[in-house]
Amino acid sequence: MNSLRIGALAVACLVSLGRLAADFAIRDGDRVVFLGDSITEQRLYTTYIEAYALARHPAWKLSFRNVGWGGDTAWLRQRAHPDEKILFAAEGSALDTMVVDSVGKGLGRDVLPLKPTFVTVKFGMNDHSYQKFRPDIFRAYARSQAEIAKVLGGAGARVAFLTPQPIEDRRPDPDKDDRNLSLRQFSDGLKEIAAHNGASFVDQFAPYLGLMMAARANDPAAFIGGGDAVHPGPAGQTLMAWAVLKGLGASAAVSEAEIKLPAGTVTAVGCTVAGLKVAGGGVAFDRLDEALPLPIDPRAEPALKLAPVLDDLSRYTLRVTGLADGNYDITIDGEPARKANAAELAAGVNLSNADGPVTRQSRELLALVFHKNNRYFDRWRSVQLYSFPDWAKGSDAEARRTAELTRIDGEIADDEAKIETVRKPRSHRFMVKPVSP
Repeated sequence: MNSLRIGALAVACLVSLGRLAADFAIRDGDRVVFLGDSITEQRLYTTYIEAYALARHPAWKLSFRNVGWGGDTAWLRQRAHPDEKILFAAEGSALDTMVVDSVGKGLGRDVLPLKPTFVTVKFGMNDHSYQKFRPDIFRAYARSQAEIAKVLGGAGARVAFLTPQPIEDRRPDPDKDDRNLSLRQFSDGLKEIAAHNGASFVDQFAPYLGLMMAARANDPAAFIGGGDAVHPGPAGQTLMAWAVLKGLGASAAVSEAEIKLPAGTVTAVGCTVAGLKVAGGGVAFDRLDEALPLPIDPRAEPALKLAPVLDDLSRYTLRVTGLADGNYDITIDGEPARKANAAELAAGVNLSNADGPVTRQSRELLALVFHKNNRYFDRWRSVQLYSFPDWAKGSDAEARRTAELTRIDGEIADDEAKIETVRKPRSHRFMVKPVSP
């Protein structure tokens, strides 16, 4: 192949990523709050969703807070403590009175002070009480979800109701589990509640169950989520985030650089390509992207074999046509990223989660988001809501609490400043060269 150098060539984006974000439920300027039970409190699927939004839209001003509480329900059991025996028996105005009081107290303390503009609400696991479907419990659940939508909507927040994921016991037929049949009914009812109350609806129950059933077709004892039957680990919660992000209209496109040989013609979408050099049977160029690919938790990589997570949410593509047949090394800043043959490169390879500096940066972002979210959880639950025992009460008790809140707020602000820096893409030198014999 003839040597060709296009020294200062810079190819601007041909398609704006802003247009690709038009359908995403999270918007520039949003203050996002995740409300839910222990599965939300785990700070896994929520952190993955947050990391996606921060990586994909590095110019947006966004903030995220997680107020999940283990054991909680749509009537905010853990925050307001209504008498559930009376609640389940109540109907009409009696039910209205209890729900308005319970939901109002919980949201008023834990959510509304955060001034959210977008709230995801994920309840149902504890609500269904781990038993066959009970209409009396569902009545309380439905009325409570409607009240959540009303209160949050009245405060100016958009609401997205998320279904729970199914329970994953080690059995060949999880779709026949009475608890999952009940959760399916709760989820179907939630869709109607969302429609009647002007909220968005995301069903993660069906896609997650579909993955479970596919796994059990090959291995009746397969366990895809990690963690336990109710609380998936990183792999399972990555699958949850995949389903939720798709339901929220998240775009798959990160960026694409295409180089056509032998002419060295460049097409770039969502990135800028400069310094193109064609030589030695391969190509080299500088690439500056508008966004980072989706950060994948290293603990969650088994999820990538179960669902098309990267195809659906993170297409970070390199395409090179006109190469001679054979195998090629792809390096980024001199570091091996992956290998591909000429046919694969002509079709386009997705470099999301490939080795090298781009994935390292996205994982650095993810680690910072985890740290920030853990600090906020400690602030909220261990300091803000902490009740001083009698022996510790005194004239300076609240002053000490205020001082500790201020200290942790400073740490959170430091994390968020680091996040702002780390989520900005950096220019990298890409090289595609024939594999040495």
